[in-house]
Amino acid sequence: MKKDIVVGIDLGGTHVRAGAFDAAGDLLAMRETPIEAQRGAQAGLQRIEQLVEQVWRESGAESLAGIGIGCTGPVDVALGVINNPYTLPGWENVPIVSRLQERFSAPVTLENDADVAALGEYWRGAGQSIRRLYAVTVGTGVGTALIMDGQIYRGLNNAHPDGGHIVIDPAGPPCYCGANGCWESLCAGPAIARMARQADLSGSILLAMANGAPEQIDARLVAEAARRGDPLASAVIRRAAYYFSLGIVNVITLFVPEMIVLSGGVMRSADLFLPVLREVIARHSVMVPAAEVRIEPAQLGAYAGLYGAAYTIWSKRKSL
Repeated sequence: MKKDIVVGIDLGGTHVRAGAFDAAGDLLAMRETPIEAQRGAQAGLQRIEQLVEQVWRESGAESLAGIGIGCTGPVDVALGVINNPYTLPGWENVPIVSRLQERFSAPVTLENDADVAALGEYWRGAGQSIRRLYAVTVGTGVGTALIMDGQIYRGLNNAHPDGGHIVIDPAGPPCYCGANGCWESLCAGPAIARMARQADLSGSILLAMANGAPEQIDARLVAEAARRGDPLASAVIRRAAYYFSLGIVNVITLFVPEMIVLSGGVMRSADLFLPVLREVIARHSVMVPAAEVRIEPAQLGAYAGLYGAAYTIWSKRKSL
């Protein structure tokens, strides 16, 4: 029987996962359930508490050493509060840290989901032993995080630097962040779908793949059509890949990390993006050694956030 475990929580806009980890980083038990944010924060917190209890019990551990939470932002790390009405409707000023501390009498941490996913890759994934690790997750949006010597880089007032909203093309489409042509609005999944839907679909297999409904076209379908050699889909992917690559070059120029780890639903088609990325990096290796930066796929997949959330507790225990 394990003496104690840490529970990592990955709270997204659709689902919440909880995993029990030992100090070596072994995942002993995992549960997942829809968060159903529209039912309200209190119902969601009760669901999270039930998951913690389940994975703790299934792990066979005697005690709970702590709970680490990675949550889709915005979150207030210092106050332990979720302020995210965007992807968690109604979740404003939700004191999740104090709630779980009171319920389980254990230390609780709260971090941005992109940060804990990067920590997970640093701890047990592609970024092990990498001192300067930058993580980019491309899915519904673009999430970024910088890990330096095993620590999350934070900005003023512990703010999470949001690389997904750096401006790539000021003449580009508007984003909910208030900018035009930010990185996320040009290469994330919805951006790829938008570019395809706005194109002339006559002669493309995309419309047939979407059963004649343009609104059903998503990034996954565009990538699949590109693999089949569809010219329109290939052009859309190449355009998105170009914008994605400009963002990566900006990251490299600013931080010159040893490694950039790529994850997220869109990056399941990374092979379609990498040829363009290599071309763009080759043109921007004058001022910094951009060509020497390793670009690697994430290894932990959807579980990276769980690992990283648990690591926020274990790393504190090790430093005591």
